[in-house]
Amino acid sequence: MDLSVFITKQGMEKLQKRISHLMNNERPEVIKQIAIAREFGDLSENAEYKAGKERQRAIDSEIDYLRRRSAALKVVDTDNFPKDVLRFGSYCLAEDVSNGEQICYRVVGAEELNFTDEEGIQAVSVVSPIGNALLGKKVGQIAVVKAPMGERHLKIIEIR
Repeated sequence: MDLSVFITKQGMEKLQKRISHLMNNERPEVIKQIAIAREFGDLSENAEYKAGKERQRAIDSEIDYLRRRSAALKVVDTDNFPKDVLRFGSYCLAEDVSNGEQICYRVVGAEELNFTDEEGIQAVSVVSPIGNALLGKKVGQIAVVKAPMGERHLKIIEIR
């Protein structure tokens, strides 16, 4: 099963807000800047105009990408998931066995990593080595993360 197509309900809301922000704020602003730059005259040597058009293309590309991607994603409402096992959308407090450091993770879809900004929470993709290792673990179990930098052992302290 391709886990990269899943996104949490909160992640989809943030993705839609990003599209709306681009459409309603950033794009109109850059169009105004282009119109002002056009008044400076010769467009072939107008750096402001060229920069504005480049920024508009970048915004339009991002809007197009996010719209196409959001249409292909499957929203998972994680609010009613039991908290007995670490699942997609779950939060967990884990302790790195090697150094005792405690980190709060949330396993989310790959597309929502750029839109997560919860204080003190490290979002990890469900398809990443950490996310993949955490899935299915219960409190007290150790998730073995096989990453390019070597193995990490994370003991699950709490699931919420």
